[in-house]
Amino acid sequence: MSTLDSFAQANQLEAACVLTCVGSLRKAVLRFANQEQATTLDGKFEIVALTGVLSIHGSHYHIAISDGEGRTYGAHLLDGSEIYTTAEIVLGSLDALRFARSFDPQTGYPELDIQPIS
Repeated sequence: MSTLDSFAQANQLEAACVLTCVGSLRKAVLRFANQEQATTLDGKFEIVALTGVLSIHGSHYHIAISDGEGRTYGAHLLDGSEIYTTAEIVLGSLDALRFARSFDPQTGYPELDIQPIS
């Protein structure tokens, strides 16, 4: 996650998305649905899916991983996850848009605010 966020900053991406990802993790730091605390899973995991949006204004990623027995976990990806062998990530850049983050008092989170770039 930190590498993707650094890439967005280094390339001044206003709006981008994860198109696809294949790879593996040796450590997954996740926040499961309706949980406030992070969960760390150590082991060897295949990345089954990665989706998300990123920009210089913030990011939001969800990941699905599977262990050696095929058990699959899906959650919000948090900083601290570590790639095992590789992560082949393809990004798409949306040059006419800005993915800003605006605080939403209903959810209590900075939510995606899609803005056109004039």
